Order: sequence, then C-alpha cells, then structure tokens
Amino acid sequence: MRKKCNLKMATKEKYESTTREERQSRYFSESFKRKKVKEIEEHLVSIAEVSREYSVTRNSIYKWIYKYSPHRKKGVKKVIELMSDTRKIKALQERVKELERVVGQKQLLLDFHEKLLELANEEVGFDIKKKYGSKPRSTFGSTEKE
Repeated sequence: MRKKCNLKMATKEKYESTTREERQSRYFSESFKRKKVKEIEEHLVSIAEVSREYSVTRNSIYKWIYKYSPHRKKGVKKVIELMSDTRKIKALQERVKELERVVGQKQLLLDFHEKLLELANEEVGFDIKKKYGSKPRSTFGSTEKE
C-alpha cells in the first residue's frame, strides 16, 4: 500500500525569506513547464508574471520556451516573405537558368564557327575573313537590283 503524502507548495513569502543555503532545489514538472510556455505563447501571461509568481528566473523561463515551444528555437531565424515574392524569386531563378543555357549554346555555336573558319583558312591557303570580309568582288556581279 502507498502512503499519501501531504505536500504543500511553498509560498512566495516563505521562499523569499529563506537564504540561498536554506533553500532546497525546486523542480518543475515537464507538463507544468509546457503549460506555462503555452500560456506565454497564447499571451495569457507574460514572462515577467510567471517569473514573479513562481520565483523563477527569466533565464530559466526562456530555457523552457526554447525547449518546449514549437515556434521558438534558439539560434533559428525564420524568414517570412509573401508567396508572391517567393514565386517571383523562383521565376527569376528559372529565367536565369534559361538564359545561361542559351548563352552556353551560343558560345558553342560561336566556337564551332571559329574552328570551321580556321579549318577553311588552312584548306584554301589564305585568310577568308580578310579576303571576303570587306566588300564583294566585282566578278561576282552587282548586289544591287537593276
């Protein structure tokens, strides 16, 4: 059989009147801490009120919040932005990828043409770009319509 214990919670006055050496360590249950954190998050009580009422340091209460709150974690920052901003950013990132792909294709085509011109120069024996780059020769006829 179990004995019933008649435990009473220490009053604030009694707790404050004792010296640090006379005080015993107090432990709060996990359910108590969760309840107080929930009350703080729902703005039913403030951290200062809980601190005064139960003679607990604010530092301890913040530790409870970091441990038991699903919304507040120590060292974690939340970035909140509108969905339209998120969509715009994703659309712009996709646009950048598409433009990088097009630039890459154009660079490949340019490299191909330069190599082709280089091989043609070797085959013909003179620089095609210089020879035909300025103006058309008269032996090919006029480029104007009569």
